Amino acid sequence: MSEIKRTEILFLYDVQNGNPNGDPSDENKPRIDEETGQNIVTDVRLKRTVRDYLYNYEGYNQDGVKDIFVRQTFVEDDPEKGLNDGISRGKAYDNNADNVLEACIDVRLFGGVIPLTGSSITFTGPVQFKMGRSLHKVQMQYIKGTGAFASKAGHKQQTFREEYILPYSFIAFYGIINENAARHTRLSNEDVEMLKKGLWNGTKQLITRSKMEHNPRLLLTLTHDSPNFFIGELDKYIKLKTDMRDEELRNVTDFSLDMGALKARINGLKQEPKVEIYDHDPLLVLEEW
Repeated sequence: MSEIKRTEILFLYDVQNGNPNGDPSDENKPRIDEETGQNIVTDVRLKRTVRDYLYNYEGYNQDGVKDIFVRQTFVEDDPEKGLNDGISRGKAYDNNADNVLEACIDVRLFGGVIPLTGSSITFTGPVQFKMGRSLHKVQMQYIKGTGAFASKAGHKQQTFREEYILPYSFIAFYGIINENAARHTRLSNEDVEMLKKGLWNGTKQLITRSKMEHNPRLLLTLTHDSPNFFIGELDKYIKLKTDMRDEELRNVTDFSLDMGALKARINGLKQEPKVEIYDHDPLLVLEEW
């Protein structure tokens, strides 16, 4: 098995007429930076996308063999009794952290706290993402509609449904794969390929009412031969080019993506990394690449 190398990840996707990541402490409104007007998406949301995809579509749902550790597992498979706590998940692996690492790809990727009887073990995840941000200002819209049912039996008037959406948001995530932490969690290159599939295909599979129009647009990785080296914040080297106001953007065809600064930064390195575009949506026009 070849050794993991330091890798940087740039993942871009967009959302139309949806809520990329609601804030439960604020009426589940899309998260917006009040100072910059940018849409914010947490790294937890992105990791959830990967976990759900691997569980539902890639067979990582076999307890003790090929699994996702942080998932909704019901007590004794009975939903009415609620979700298992972390200790119960640890017991499912005989309170053995080695067993967890062997079976659970999400711990090998993202790390986590493994609750064991009487103690716990913490693994630092090799794969870490900073908060995702839109590359433009967004404008939230409030929508009100009627529900399917009345509030009580016998009532004639239907209930009202209220929600907040973003007409459009083009979001950039930056991440790093740390080769040092990878040795501790036994991360493999096969796991990394599954991570890429989870990011790209998992975003496509966000088929819920609030996330129906999520589309992956670009997934790029830089793999460095020099240990511990990385450029950092690749998302700061790209920008949208458009004649429209930020808040008027509604589609990926409303702008082009200027990657000139990123290309120049890569070309200026003493030792150029391996650049891989895992996938690219042809609707996204790339400039200077």
